Amino acid sequence: MTPLPKLLVIGGSAGSLDVLMQLLPALAPAWPLAMIIVLHRKNDHDTLLTELLSAKTLLPVKDAEEKDVLMAGRIYVAPADYHLLIEPDGSLTLDASEKVHYSRPSIDVTFMSAAEVFRERLYCILLSGANVDGAEGLQTVRELGGFTAVQDPAEAEVAFMPRHAMNTAAVNKVLTIQEMIRFVKGLS
Repeated sequence: MTPLPKLLVIGGSAGSLDVLMQLLPALAPAWPLAMIIVLHRKNDHDTLLTELLSAKTLLPVKDAEEKDVLMAGRIYVAPADYHLLIEPDGSLTLDASEKVHYSRPSIDVTFMSAAEVFRERLYCILLSGANVDGAEGLQTVRELGGFTAVQDPAEAEVAFMPRHAMNTAAVNKVLTIQEMIRFVKGLS
């Protein structure tokens, strides 16, 4: 069996899309990690998110589907109204269970699931947002050996989410958008 690639999971809510639109163009076509993006979004007008993200990168971007297997150089977007989990074999599972922190998909659910599988081969970044989702997941990632970062609250459109994570989870780094771009480009 082919070993799983390293994984970057980026989670965010209000104000996060702008950060992604700056970050994605910086990724080279041969970028060696798999990426999952978990954004809080409404069910009724989310159909363009994947297309919008695809227009900003040379990497393939797709809505995550049941049993997709994570592959290097691909970006998977958590679909609206489903939690996204990672199985031990690197395949994805969609779950419609209760909302977590008023959100489905929940950033915490994906961060925690990824941490169990990827451990020290996992990088998680929490972006702008207005609720507490993501902080508990970052704590689990850190405890299991993964790398955790938050967007600098001074630059975040909505600072509550990264600030809450900084106050409740042990994060490795606080990154401005430009630092985040350099960091992500340098992952291998």
